[in-house]
Amino acid sequence: MAKESVAVNKSNKIKSANWQFWAIIAIPIIYAVIFAYVPMAGIVLAFQDFSIRKGIFGSDWVGLRYFKQFLTSTSSVLVIKNTLILGVYSFLASFPVPIILAIGINEMRAKRYKKAVQMVTYAPYFISIVVLVGMMMQMMDLRSGIINVLLQKIGFEPVNFFGNPDIFRHLYVWSGVWQSAGYASIIYLAALSGVSKELQEAAIVDGANRVKRILHVDIPAILPTIIIMLIFNCASIVNIGLDKVFLMQNPLNASVSEVVSTFVYKVGVVNSNVGFSTAAGLFQSVVAFVLLVIVNRICKRLTENSLW
Repeated sequence: MAKESVAVNKSNKIKSANWQFWAIIAIPIIYAVIFAYVPMAGIVLAFQDFSIRKGIFGSDWVGLRYFKQFLTSTSSVLVIKNTLILGVYSFLASFPVPIILAIGINEMRAKRYKKAVQMVTYAPYFISIVVLVGMMMQMMDLRSGIINVLLQKIGFEPVNFFGNPDIFRHLYVWSGVWQSAGYASIIYLAALSGVSKELQEAAIVDGANRVKRILHVDIPAILPTIIIMLIFNCASIVNIGLDKVFLMQNPLNASVSEVVSTFVYKVGVVNSNVGFSTAAGLFQSVVAFVLLVIVNRICKRLTENSLW
């Protein structure tokens, strides 16, 4: 009896000591449940001819009609193509840059210069998308933009950056790289801080220069982190956000800027075709999940590092 009472007292102490932990994580858990999981019930609209008058439970069931319509219509094929091209381009351009930046910052010896570089590269992340696109429009304006003014000064013709479909993807991707690379490098810097100093000293003793130490000591040490971030980034290839594309979009570049997210907004909100837009959004989410599972399995087989 004495042992049981001692065990009960210990368990009560552990529970009382951990209440702060549960109180801290309660808010994000509740937030995720309310805004991420509860709205998932709305995917039933993808299989209904939704009517506000009839409601969710009274609307007519149409099965996979909207999915077939989305996958076979000419406009949908163009939307899917634009989404994949923009997503793959963004992935190829944005994924390696934070790794290179983190390694470069980690190799800096002057602390003041290191802090200055970190501040300059982190700062763009805290600029809102609306402000960023506004800055780009002001700087690249056909008549008064500073970039076109400089081009005219050196004898070139002004360029309609936002009206040229061939330039849109480059603007979208590289402005995103500039904005997010510094912030994304934080996780790699954290991983590099845990690299064994003994291994680095051993590599120096063996005559390895800085490049060889990076290739054979630093990168293998942070490879698990790189693999995890690779899996997450591959899953987001088809999830192009609405805000930035929509703000940069205009009738001149719509042929390359119309992606699934803008398509869903226009069809669902503007044209009030809720069922069709929900089907398109659900298709996008399913493709992202399938990509996540496939890339995770490939990484697990090749490197033994994965999410699960």
